[in-house]
Amino acid sequence: MSDVNSSERVGGWTRFVTARPRFALLAALVITALAVFAGSGVADRMGSGGWEAPDAESTWTTQVLEREFPASQPNLLLLVDSGGASVDDPAVAAEAARLTDRLSAEPGITGVGSYWRTKSPTLRSSDGHEAIVAARIGGDEKAAGETLDRIAPVYRGTNGPVEVSVGGPVAVRHEMQSTIQEDLLRAELIALPVTLVLLVMVFGSAIAALLPLGVGIVAILGTNAVLRGITEFTEVSVFAQNLTTALGLGLAIDYALFIVRRFREELSAGADTRVAIGTTLRTAGRTVLFSALTVAVSLAAMMVFPQYFLRSFAYAGIAVVLLAAAAALILLPAALMLLGPRVNALDLRRLLRRRGKPASGADASESSGRGWARFSALVMRRAPVFAVVTTVGLLLLGLPFLGVKFGTADDRQLPANAESRVVQEHIREGFPGSPGAGLEVLAEGAASPGRYADFKERIEALPGVERVNGPVTGEGFAYFDVLPEGESVGQDAQDLVRELRAEPAPFDTSVTGTAAVLVDSKDAIADRLPWAVGIIVVVTLLLVFLLTGSVLIPLQAVVLNALSLTAMFGAVVWVFQDGNLSGILSFTSTGDIETTLPVLMFCVAFGLSMDYGVFLLSRIKEEYDRTGDHEQAVTFGLRRTGGLITAAAVILAVVMVAIGTSRVTNTKMLGLGIALAVLMDAMVVRSLLVPAVMKLMGRVTWWAPAPLRAFHRRFGLSEGEEPAPTSDQGADERSETNGRERDKITAGA
Repeated sequence: MSDVNSSERVGGWTRFVTARPRFALLAALVITALAVFAGSGVADRMGSGGWEAPDAESTWTTQVLEREFPASQPNLLLLVDSGGASVDDPAVAAEAARLTDRLSAEPGITGVGSYWRTKSPTLRSSDGHEAIVAARIGGDEKAAGETLDRIAPVYRGTNGPVEVSVGGPVAVRHEMQSTIQEDLLRAELIALPVTLVLLVMVFGSAIAALLPLGVGIVAILGTNAVLRGITEFTEVSVFAQNLTTALGLGLAIDYALFIVRRFREELSAGADTRVAIGTTLRTAGRTVLFSALTVAVSLAAMMVFPQYFLRSFAYAGIAVVLLAAAAALILLPAALMLLGPRVNALDLRRLLRRRGKPASGADASESSGRGWARFSALVMRRAPVFAVVTTVGLLLLGLPFLGVKFGTADDRQLPANAESRVVQEHIREGFPGSPGAGLEVLAEGAASPGRYADFKERIEALPGVERVNGPVTGEGFAYFDVLPEGESVGQDAQDLVRELRAEPAPFDTSVTGTAAVLVDSKDAIADRLPWAVGIIVVVTLLLVFLLTGSVLIPLQAVVLNALSLTAMFGAVVWVFQDGNLSGILSFTSTGDIETTLPVLMFCVAFGLSMDYGVFLLSRIKEEYDRTGDHEQAVTFGLRRTGGLITAAAVILAVVMVAIGTSRVTNTKMLGLGIALAVLMDAMVVRSLLVPAVMKLMGRVTWWAPAPLRAFHRRFGLSEGEEPAPTSDQGADERSETNGRERDKITAGA
């Protein structure tokens, strides 16, 4: 290759990212160090809630009750255990009264009540040996957590003749937050060394293996800094940090794998370092950019939901995807420019090779590629069988999801020995009615005692009502405490919420409580879900069209991606809702799935599936543009990417499984579920279903109307090389003619 041609083949972006590679890497090091500083303490500023819809009736009602009747919404519960004595024993009662008075005097505490003050039977255990002091910690989640940290050590433990344990919603959330932080650190310590070992196995070279890991670390640290900034303006869920770690490592490794692999291919073909980088960025680099956009769009769709739990994953996901892509397209080329052929150095697999075999890793890749080519040929020879069997199998794996039941996250998310969970279980199992388990009906506006009494009688007559307390009256407001029969968030309780809201009254009423929050959350998700799915589908169709120029391939990609998620959704219900494998996985099944989790898992898993789909389709399109041979293009795509996609999926699954070792059930479900989805997509859908379906569709796969073909020629992008510049006009004309002939073939297919 001449120097002139080499120069022309190096584009402006390549010149930009390779002009001063040492300076670029030094600047990245400084920025990363600043990100570490900026992102420090981000977990302490995050919340552990966010499942409720902020504009819902239940949310507004809860806010009014907190303001007007603080005692109606206790979030701190002190479980007082009198041992063998009765809670009515004079010594126990005296000590409990002192505890109640001390708690009432604590800053930030409002609405303190106890069994010994009210004699309410709901605050006394059935056996008479335990009773509750209930209070309200004011302020937002951060302020409430700080107050809890200050007072919990003072009250916890032995106090005279009683033993005190700390529980309640604020304690559950606070303990969940600290548990997630501890589990995330452990997951990182597991994932990083295992990932490094797998990368060495994929690349052979220790130097090449370190590059993807470095890109991932930059993306994770940068995203923590971004999230720290976002917490200044809005609430962010602590669960989002798990996604930051998983996607930061997973996507950065995916992107770096494809870029480093393509760079090594170009070096093996004889290109010098700068030209190899230029070709890599024009091909694999474009695909990485497309992949990042598809994943970011899938995650951005969660911003249409009002719950900050879901919106937090959009913030974290978009940030980490864009940072991973930026690091792969800016920092990685700079590192490759400095390394050049030394990217193959420190080949740790050389001891496994026969003497005299090259140590570049090219032979291993070529051998793997031949295996994938033979496998692809086998699948396409039996395409109808593979297509039908695979599709039916995936649909069968998804059948358990038809029986899904939605619920809310509670203390059973925590490990069995967590203090706040132990307290809540004592209350749930040993008390006739626990604070916060019922429904509150708020009455707005002044009314006579007779009207209140009449409304109370109508509530008591509703099916599913066990008891009605109240009304408790205030200035312009009153409320009734309604205890439903059965489970506090069961279907009967949810039906009761709707009946209470429909019950006519001589004043304005609104309903809150755990079941009401669940009803409103389900309604909010159902209302926004079509918009989220529509955004994902439409943008995915557009991006895949721009990549391939086909109308049918984008439709195929969306359908096959959806199929790849069936196993994940079926497993979530079979395992986490129905409780199968709960002993092995160490969690407690609640008989339902938290409402927002399926939405989150769909958006994340769909984006990751598109990530692998884009990598495969880009190489298929590259070969089809070059040869016009449909089956050869499919074989070429699998030969070049099959092993790499599988390796990337295994590495990402390792990261997600590490996240899935969390002691918090929702995090465990998220990690293990997405790990399953990623493996099914790479090993079943991309390996079996895609080549089988493309074989069955034949060349019609590439069909598009003439106006759209013209649009794609002008605005579309591809991983394929553009024709090499030449002064031979005849060659230019032949290239143009070949392009027109391919269009004719595609149009007539």
